[in-house]
Amino acid sequence: MAEEKRVKKSKGFGPAALIWLIILGVAVAAGFSSFYVVDETENAVITRMGRYTQTVGSGLHTKLPFGIDKNYNVPVKVIQTEQFGFKTIKSGRNNEYKNNISSESTMLTGDLNIVDVEWIIQYRIVDPKQWLFGVYEKEQTIRDISRSAINTLVGDRAILEIMGSERSTIENLALDMMNENFKQLGLGISVIAVKLQNIVPPSGVQDAYEDVNKAIQDMNRFINEGKEAYNAEIPRAQGEADRQIQVAEGYAAERVNMAKGDVARFNAVYEEYKRSPKVTKERIYLETMDEIFGSEKKPDLIDSELENLVPVKNLKN
Repeated sequence: MAEEKRVKKSKGFGPAALIWLIILGVAVAAGFSSFYVVDETENAVITRMGRYTQTVGSGLHTKLPFGIDKNYNVPVKVIQTEQFGFKTIKSGRNNEYKNNISSESTMLTGDLNIVDVEWIIQYRIVDPKQWLFGVYEKEQTIRDISRSAINTLVGDRAILEIMGSERSTIENLALDMMNENFKQLGLGISVIAVKLQNIVPPSGVQDAYEDVNKAIQDMNRFINEGKEAYNAEIPRAQGEADRQIQVAEGYAAERVNMAKGDVARFNAVYEEYKRSPKVTKERIYLETMDEIFGSEKKPDLIDSELENLVPVKNLKN
């Protein structure tokens, strides 16, 4: 009986069962290899038998299994950074320090000075297909073109210009030059920022540059002091000018009104004079005499100390 059970058990795992197990395994493998996920920050480049077919966005997608279709996820929304002349290295508990690379940063300026320039570029992948298949040595190509652009721009300028007024100009021109070269090569990236970091000149040039900076600071200080004095003096002078104008306008209005009053009074007297000239003459004479002799202050033609109006010398003797 034991022998019969053993025979029946061995018959249960016959060729048909193995085939079904193989089919099941193939189906599971096909299912796993037919789906892929693309992250929100990525695009996926799909190839079929090694030939490019399409580029898809984020989400869950299907493809032909068993490696017939392959997906290559490319981070198109991630800003990537390349450092030149130095390399930031992390060591223990997120501490960072810089390791200088002098072979990249040492350059010759337009006025034949040696200068160490450190810079970074930030770029984003804009064409995943070109990024994957356009250039074989992608990172090295980025570094070579970036170094070439910065070397060209630094070599066209004097060292004090590089350290001062031309710094932002170099960054903008370098960005345009890099993007133009990357587009011609079909690298599939776009540089969004070029930032010069440390610019270290020879010691003698450094002293001269510090003197220039000090002179610029003194110039700005003098300009600010002059503006402060201007802002303090001009309003005061303007106020004084406005006051003088108002006084002059008031005086002018007063004189005009007095003149108008005198004219009106003269016209009134003249009208009365035309009606009765004699009476008007007498009245004016009397008013004038009253004004002269009636006031406490006598005019100069009368000596108030004399008893008589006109002293007469006695000529009898």
